[in-house]
Amino acid sequence: MRRPLVTAAVLLALAGSLGAGPGGADRPPLPDRLADTGGGSQLITAEAPDTGSTTGTVTWWERRGGGWTAAGSAPARFGAGGLAEGATREQGTSTTPTGLYDLPYAFGIEDAPAGTTYPYREVTEDSWWCQDNDSRAYNRWVEPRPAHCRAAEAEHLVSYGTQYARALVIGFNYDRPVRGRGAGIFLHVNGRGATAGCVSVPADAMAEILAWADPAREPHIAVGTSSGPTAITRY
Repeated sequence: MRRPLVTAAVLLALAGSLGAGPGGADRPPLPDRLADTGGGSQLITAEAPDTGSTTGTVTWWERRGGGWTAAGSAPARFGAGGLAEGATREQGTSTTPTGLYDLPYAFGIEDAPAGTTYPYREVTEDSWWCQDNDSRAYNRWVEPRPAHCRAAEAEHLVSYGTQYARALVIGFNYDRPVRGRGAGIFLHVNGRGATAGCVSVPADAMAEILAWADPAREPHIAVGTSSGPTAITRY
């Protein structure tokens, strides 16, 4: 039997997002409380209790019939340094950037799950993600790695067999990269613990998300905390 993704802790967190609890029976679903959802009809939310948290909940939502409905949910992990405002985040802090981002494409060492329609790039021995602030390929997939992107300042993607078995690129600092802001932020499979700044979920949840995500529905991801200056509802 397939193991259920939603644990008791996740159910409680999701209930909070949906408005369960005293006085919250009529509270709108989380996407309706966000400042922006990206304009599409699919949305992923990654919510942590506060900026010091390294765990939280990822929920994927779809808009049908004029309302948002949760399509699935899973426990999430965040950066070892917690979360930080995406607009001012600094590279090397191991923080997960908060904000609303697009999801340019998916990639993986393993094949895409059955039913995947998202653009999916296969990781090879020559696949790297450049994080070198001095390189013109900063915050980009490079294959092979060019000389101007130092190996010590890049991730050899195939070396992360567990985490990058399957992943989605998060469009943080991607369209017009700001040097020193950070590079290589993904939604990927859990490793052994907190991430270096990405968002991670169990392998079966990652497979479900990839099979669910439809590029025609313009999915985005909102990352934030339950309250405060980095509250997910601000994005």
